[in-house]
Amino acid sequence: MTDAPLFHARGLAKVYRMGEVEVPALRGVDLDLYPGEFVVILGPSGSGKSTLLNILGGLDAPSAGTVTFKDHVLTEAGEAELTRYRREHVGFVFQFYNLIPSLTALENVSLVTALAAESHDREPADAADTLRLVGLGDRLDNFPAQLSGGEQQRVAIARAVAKRPDVLLCDEPTGALDVETGKLVLAALQRANRELGTLTVIITHNASVAGMADRVLRLRSGAIVGDERNANPIAPEALSW
Repeated sequence: MTDAPLFHARGLAKVYRMGEVEVPALRGVDLDLYPGEFVVILGPSGSGKSTLLNILGGLDAPSAGTVTFKDHVLTEAGEAELTRYRREHVGFVFQFYNLIPSLTALENVSLVTALAAESHDREPADAADTLRLVGLGDRLDNFPAQLSGGEQQRVAIARAVAKRPDVLLCDEPTGALDVETGKLVLAALQRANRELGTLTVIITHNASVAGMADRVLRLRSGAIVGDERNANPIAPEALSW
């Protein structure tokens, strides 16, 4: 971990308006995230986890506060700059896989690497190598319909990391999976983090996942109520769910 944070957020607040009612989702969040960290953000539904992730990913804007990525103030960026930021620097993994059904696993990942090669000067990873990294070296030519849910999620992870993003943002990536399949997906995320050095942020309500993290942030009612470092992260297969 370097001394300079990749993300520097101060005073983040987000208020949603529902008719005449204002619903606060974030309340004055201060946060620094560093290159290469594996961070789990824990909190119950409605704690503000997804809102925080969307702001870090440039998908949403806070009602107040600032977010700086490297030396770029995201909260002052226009839509074109945010689009470029998401394309060049951020990989997203969501609960649902959103693979293109008419393309094989290799083609789904290759599409992203081709776009990444055109959009910036960072050399993307080899698509087949990235699929091997997540344990799918024998599924390169399979279509999504021929893959299990866990395999499809690992293709989605490979697709996200193949462009070599600075940060991988994961929104409940095991939420639609059974326990054993979820552990395989978490193992793929941990392996990608360790081998590629990508800052990885997972939001989840499952406290068991905290055991594999370098750092655990606890969010409640839109505020960070805990920030703990784990000196000895465990392998996902050893997690007790």
